[in-house]
Amino acid sequence: MTDTASAAVYGFPPREVIETPRGAVQTAPTVPGAQPLEGLADASLDTFVVLAPAGAVERRYVLAQALRALKPSGRLTVAAPKDRGGLRLKKELSGFGCTIGEDARRHHRICVTLRPEAPTGLSEALAEGAPRRIDGEGLWTQPGVFSWDRLDTGTALLMQALPAFSGAGADLGCGIGVLAHQVLASPKVTKLALVDIDRRALDAAQRNVDDARVSFSHADIRLGLPELSNLDFVVSNPPFHEGGGEDKALGQAFIRGAAALLKKGGVLWLVANRHLPYEAVLADHFARVKPVVDQEGFKVLEAVK
Repeated sequence: MTDTASAAVYGFPPREVIETPRGAVQTAPTVPGAQPLEGLADASLDTFVVLAPAGAVERRYVLAQALRALKPSGRLTVAAPKDRGGLRLKKELSGFGCTIGEDARRHHRICVTLRPEAPTGLSEALAEGAPRRIDGEGLWTQPGVFSWDRLDTGTALLMQALPAFSGAGADLGCGIGVLAHQVLASPKVTKLALVDIDRRALDAAQRNVDDARVSFSHADIRLGLPELSNLDFVVSNPPFHEGGGEDKALGQAFIRGAAALLKKGGVLWLVANRHLPYEAVLADHFARVKPVVDQEGFKVLEAVK
């Protein structure tokens, strides 16, 4: 990798596709501890390397933030899989007034540009991808967050099935805090930890859930949560996609993580797509597993440790 005085990276571009400068500051919201993209000073960077998100609004927002943070003539290198936005990169960057050099490698499209003196359309892209309230008055959310503009079917089914909890618990993969409102409706709940790997989701949850019983943690559940233990309950709608493909190991890691947090007799309530193979790992870590709901392609499971 090359040395640079001032560089940032968004995500983890494959090394065989583009080179990330040594010492580049990580800015992806799904990396705990990363520098928030929005906190980078205007015109402060020499180099920015981006693995672009697949969603169009989110992608344009990230590109606009990168151009905002680059010095005039600063170098922007962007890559994306061809079937996940890569074929649109050149047009989108041209819309910001950039002159593009384009290449293809390992099923990725790669665009390189120098930041124009006065990029066009940045404010519009930044506004379109910024945090907002659903329907203007509802919960806070942001494009790029899971199910950012609607209540997903799995979460809705889980909400309908949940009992009234008591004691201390956690919502693993809490998103913008939809489940938290349901859980906190029980006055017997004493503590609820909201945990998510996406900083944008957690930021929204902090605006959406105003309750003294709640704590927030930007963390990767797969790495453990040493600050939590001996919980009475866990609720979760775990993710099952990473890097553009289905990854059943993600949900299985959530199950193992939940088991590690719960006391004996503690309960996990989980929703998942029907086809995902979670029953075996649940049986390995819990004394009893009971199917509660099976409809609309989803299953809700109750597991007692």
